[in-house]
Amino acid sequence: MDSLMDLAAALGIANPTGRGFLSVLLTFLTAWLFTWRFIPRVREFAIKVGWADQPNERRLNKEPLPNAGGLAIFAGFLVSVVVAWALRPIVIEQVNIQVLAILLGASVLVLTGFIDDQFGLSPLFRLVVQALSAVLLVVNGLTLDFNALPFLPVLPDAVNGPLSVALTILWVVGLTNAVNLMDGVDGVVGGVGFVTSMVLLVTAAQFPDRAAAVVLLAGLAGAALGYLRHNFNPSRIIMGDAGAYLFGYTLAAVSLLGTLKFSAGASLLVPLLVMALPILDTTQVVIGRLARGIRNPLGHPDKTHIHHRVLARTSSARRTAVILWIVALWCGVIGMLAQGVPLAAIAGTVAACAFCLWFVAHRRVRAHGREAVRPVPPAPSGDHR
Repeated sequence: MDSLMDLAAALGIANPTGRGFLSVLLTFLTAWLFTWRFIPRVREFAIKVGWADQPNERRLNKEPLPNAGGLAIFAGFLVSVVVAWALRPIVIEQVNIQVLAILLGASVLVLTGFIDDQFGLSPLFRLVVQALSAVLLVVNGLTLDFNALPFLPVLPDAVNGPLSVALTILWVVGLTNAVNLMDGVDGVVGGVGFVTSMVLLVTAAQFPDRAAAVVLLAGLAGAALGYLRHNFNPSRIIMGDAGAYLFGYTLAAVSLLGTLKFSAGASLLVPLLVMALPILDTTQVVIGRLARGIRNPLGHPDKTHIHHRVLARTSSARRTAVILWIVALWCGVIGMLAQGVPLAAIAGTVAACAFCLWFVAHRRVRAHGREAVRPVPPAPSGDHR
């Protein structure tokens, strides 16, 4: 019994039978099961009203594919957070306003992404909304401190304040778009979002004052896993911009809650390591497009993303997704090592992520086998994006 308690302590679980841990576990399971069971209803409705991505030269789908998965992910995430809030597993009253700011900003971006999915919005409008959602975090005290960055000179407050605000907006908007740009192959963003959420959750669990981050990350991880059950290739639904914005914005915002801050010098290093895959992908895409003379690199889609390159080599959407899941998990391990997370917690995180991803992928493959032997209702064929 003592050895089990020691293992739990190494994983950041102070009391495995206590209300706090059980509530966080319930938050995760609520998000997972709700999203898992809710997505088929959302898909059916999307088919009826024509919410779908039409095939084109860039997309992999050969027929219209429902794109309202982001709504189900957000619903599962929100329901789980409400459950956690009702249970109040740990005292989080001091950061309630910041949690509400994150939820409000995420709601605005989910709505914006959904409207863009169905009707199309200009890149400038989307960028303005993303920036305003980032400002919402800033005015509620969620900022990155420029003077906390390693290897850089300490600036006077008059300069550090505005620069920190600009850095925060760049971080939130940049990561929101980075995750969105990764959403090009079935299962990639869902799996990477799950892995990143789990890594940050375990990291946050090492600190007794990170209850809010743990709750939000548990809900996000569970919702990602529930969605992935329907999105592993061949996908029956995709998340669209609404879901990608939710993952990017929430992960960026949660890192501002102090989830990964164990010293001033590492305030940004660890989240950069954990979320290295979408950041590096967007960086190389933008640099490549600028080098080719494209003046608006975010407004000219192409097939130069990492997932496109991996897909070209593997010729398999499933293998591509699994490879990028592994890369994301390795980035998470490096980030946890930099954070000083105990090796037992790192090993437990890797094992838990691997098992959960295998489980949902296996269930999706089995379900596809059953679908292949019975007729499937036709997808919509209306003229949508």
